[in-house]
Amino acid sequence: MQIKEMEEALGGQLLERNARQVALTRLGEEMIERVRDILRSVDELGDFARASRDRFAGRLRIGMIPTIAPYLLPRVIGDLTRMHPELDIQVREALTPKLIQELSEGRLDTAILALPVSEPSLTEVALFSENFLLVRPLKDEATPVPSREMLREMRLLLLEEGHCFRDQALSFCKMHSSPRELLDANSLSTLVQMVSAGVGVTLIPEMAVSVETRSAAVSVARFKNPQPSRTIGMVWRKTSPLARQLTQISDVVCLSAGKTRGKPRKAATANNRQ
Repeated sequence: MQIKEMEEALGGQLLERNARQVALTRLGEEMIERVRDILRSVDELGDFARASRDRFAGRLRIGMIPTIAPYLLPRVIGDLTRMHPELDIQVREALTPKLIQELSEGRLDTAILALPVSEPSLTEVALFSENFLLVRPLKDEATPVPSREMLREMRLLLLEEGHCFRDQALSFCKMHSSPRELLDANSLSTLVQMVSAGVGVTLIPEMAVSVETRSAAVSVARFKNPQPSRTIGMVWRKTSPLARQLTQISDVVCLSAGKTRGKPRKAATANNRQ
């Protein structure tokens, strides 16, 4: 009834209705974008008020990708809660494209993910770098660490499409896809357990090693230099009134990770996207 009243007030149809479905009209699609802009602006009024305070308090919406959240999140939340007890921290775990979308729509304040994200509207701050390690069956522990060329001939287990970590692993091996791949998993835990079962080998980020390998019969090894790695960073909207506070939080994230702050990076081009 409210939508119908709005249509009458606007003098145009927002929804196309039939017996089976309801779809947005062109006017409806344009209205949604404008309404989102309005809601984002209203939401940022609260951010402006929070930014004007000396202390950091109120709601903080943080996004993290799945290959970071389980390993870094508990320490980050613990440190933020201890240092800023008046913060109401809300966490969202999702893949990079979803986090970028929600940042752009004002549904997140910041996100912790792998850089670069190549979005001109976002500020990127590099936090630290971490290496990828090889996980292989325990019986292979004494054998030499394979080169990237040798990995292309092995059963390389990867995360499913959409995970930037998958693309980074393939990039290290100089592969567009893996013809011998037996499994597309949606978690690093599944990958490690499959390696433990003798199915193949995989790569995981260093921060995940202690958690994912403690109950698996696997061997962990480092590659020879140059080692595969990724840069972990924080991103937020360039227009965010919380930029100063978010910069402070980025320092806390580095502290939580036990890492030294990396050099801030400029916005990357689309050709450098991982």
